Amino acid sequence: MGDDLGFDPTFDFRTDAGGGDPDSTSPTLRAYHKLLWSKPLPSGDLFELDDSKPLPHLHHQSARGEFDLTSDSAMQTWNTWDRMRRITDGIERSEREEFLTIAHQIGGKVMFPGREIDGEPTINQERGRNEHILDRFDLTLECIRLHYLGETSPLADTLNRYGNFFSLFEDFHGYTNFFLLQDLASEDSSTVKFLMPFAHFTTSPFPRTVEEYQYYRENGISFVQSRNRRMAEYIVRL
Repeated sequence: MGDDLGFDPTFDFRTDAGGGDPDSTSPTLRAYHKLLWSKPLPSGDLFELDDSKPLPHLHHQSARGEFDLTSDSAMQTWNTWDRMRRITDGIERSEREEFLTIAHQIGGKVMFPGREIDGEPTINQERGRNEHILDRFDLTLECIRLHYLGETSPLADTLNRYGNFFSLFEDFHGYTNFFLLQDLASEDSSTVKFLMPFAHFTTSPFPRTVEEYQYYRENGISFVQSRNRRMAEYIVRL
C-alpha cells in the first residue's frame, strides 16, 4: 500500500499546498494521514478513514463514533510569529529554512478532531492561542497525558470535550503508539520528553534567548526525523 502511494517521509507539504496552509490544502498530506492512521485501534476495532469530504477533513464513522479529523503541526517553528521575531531574526536564514522544511514533513504532523463542539474552540484552535501552550506539541502531549490520568492541565476543558476521541486509544500508551509518537514519550509512556526544560506550565512556552531557541530547534529536528523513520518502517510493514 505504501509503495503505491510513493510514501516519502521527507516530502515537504508546502510544495503541493498551492500557496496555502499545508494542513488545509495539501492533498499529499491528507493521503499520508489516511494511509498512516487507517488501522486497528488498541481494542482491535478498525479505525478506517475516508476522504470523501472536501479537504482538509478525513472522516470516520463506525460503532465507535463519528469523527472528522484535520491535520495540525506537531513541530512549531514560530518563524512567522511577530512575538518571536527578536529571537528568530537571530537565527541564520539557512537554519530557519531547514527547520521549516523539516517541520513540514510528515513526522511534524498530527491529527485532531476538526469540528467545534457547542461553538467552543477545537483542540487545534485552543492550543494555538492558549498562553501556556502557544502551539508547542510537546506541551500539548503533556496535557493529553494528564487527561488520561484524570488530572488538570491548561487544555483540560478542551480535551474533555473531545473525550470520546481520546477514549478510542484507551490510555496514553495506546495514544502514543497509535500515532507513532514514541519518540516524544518515555518507553513506558509515563512521561513526555520535552523539547525544552519544563516547569509544569509555570513559564512561557517560548524560548527566551537565541541559545534556547537553538536547543529547541535541535531537539525538534531530532524528533521529526526520528518519527519520519518510524513512519517509514511502519509503511514498509503494511
